[in-house]
Amino acid sequence: MTDLFRVLRYPDPFLRRKARRIETIDDALRAECRRLADTMFAHDGLGLAATQVGWDARIAIVSGTGKPGDEICLVNPELVDAWGSEAREEGCLSFPSVAAVITRRKGVKVRYTGLDGAQHELENDQLLGRCCLHEMDHLEGITFLAKMTPADKLANRRALRNLEDAAGQTSDA
Repeated sequence: MTDLFRVLRYPDPFLRRKARRIETIDDALRAECRRLADTMFAHDGLGLAATQVGWDARIAIVSGTGKPGDEICLVNPELVDAWGSEAREEGCLSFPSVAAVITRRKGVKVRYTGLDGAQHELENDQLLGRCCLHEMDHLEGITFLAKMTPADKLANRRALRNLEDAAGQTSDA
């Protein structure tokens, strides 16, 4: 296993950063994507965006099962289509001990560049599609805190405050 990235935690300001596009796919990028995937699996995640580890890149790893081998590396992902709606509990590696029911589109079609340099499309209306939306939000600097209802923020207030205290910051969450 490679050296793992350190996952940034709320309220780190890098989590609100919009990631830059990737222009070249090479062996160095593939190695960093492997490291990103290893970090995700080591934390029992289903997705991890580069911005969550302080890497300014439009890259996300997603997995519908959380099992090594089924991960997909999305480079410069773009939402092509979305349909339906579903409310489902989500968590986030950058928000340990925080969970909320988030309403998102049920199905998605995403276009992305693969690590082979080719364009691909992924269409999914299961957990993998939701993971794509969550991670693509991260690439835009949007955390799931922004998707929470006021009641969910209130229910998670103690956990959010603990994260803020650990970082030595306070927020209006």
